[in-house]
Amino acid sequence: MTVRKAWIVVSVAVGGALSFVMLLVVGVYLVAGNVAGGVGSGSVALAKGAVPAAYSALVQKWGNLCPAINPALLAAQLYQESGWNPNAQSPAKAQGIAQFIPGTWASHGIDGDGDGDRDVWDPNDAIPSAASYDCELASYVKDAPGDPTHNMLAAYNAGAYAVIRYGGVPPYKETQNYVKTITTLQASFAAPVGRVDPSEQAAGAITYAQGKLGTPYLWGGTGTAEQGGRFDCSGLTQAAYESVGITLPRVANDQYNAGPHPSREELLPGDLVFFSDDLTNSRAIRHVGIYVGGGYMIDAPRTGAVIRFDPIDTPDYFGATRVTEDGAKALPTAV
Repeated sequence: MTVRKAWIVVSVAVGGALSFVMLLVVGVYLVAGNVAGGVGSGSVALAKGAVPAAYSALVQKWGNLCPAINPALLAAQLYQESGWNPNAQSPAKAQGIAQFIPGTWASHGIDGDGDGDRDVWDPNDAIPSAASYDCELASYVKDAPGDPTHNMLAAYNAGAYAVIRYGGVPPYKETQNYVKTITTLQASFAAPVGRVDPSEQAAGAITYAQGKLGTPYLWGGTGTAEQGGRFDCSGLTQAAYESVGITLPRVANDQYNAGPHPSREELLPGDLVFFSDDLTNSRAIRHVGIYVGGGYMIDAPRTGAVIRFDPIDTPDYFGATRVTEDGAKALPTAV
């Protein structure tokens, strides 16, 4: 019997499905203990679609401006600051995709596209300015002990003087968290150059999701008692990982940034799999499921359907994320 035929039988016989999924669950734990590797060092390539197509070339180019930054790190900063929204404005008057405050922009904004002006609202100026400012900060703290990138990020958060005074990342909790957040989040924007570690929590997430098979879909559903325990697609994946102590964002396109991105050939049970009508832009993702092996996922597909097994190999398949606890913690609460 082929794998595809086996899964068709599984989708009909729920009891068989549960047994097969539990074998996969055991397999996740075994693999988690034996697979070595992770996101490779030295890569500056961006993960497919992680940066919206309109900005990808800019981030790739300017992310290589100096040794202290790379395209994935620059992407992580921009996502953290604005969620790729060129019209973002914070209560503190930070403006644009890179969230410059007016005084900093006046001193450090550059004409990135060479059109004769410096426009904080134009990503063609703001993204190059963010990279330029990072590199300028790195030059200020180049003689401080420690990792140059960590020191640059610390200078961005706490000021160059603090980095110089303390001989590296200063002992401020906010600054230390900022450095850890950005350096962790960059893994979500970098194209892996090797296998990435599976999460042991993946097994528990699968167990949770398979326990919801047959539950009717509800748009906006997060499984509350008031909603009759029903879910939409990202509500299901959020609840599945919450059951094992990992808090994911509410919507699918933010869940994509919760860890590195294995290729189709590298998928393991528990990976989140994503679908979009625009395969160049993770912000356009509209659907997510939990991969269970054999080319199938558990998902909450649409109004009128129930949580079920569905194939992942469809024309709108976008990619996958291997959820990590640190990756999920690094995500901003709102972008």
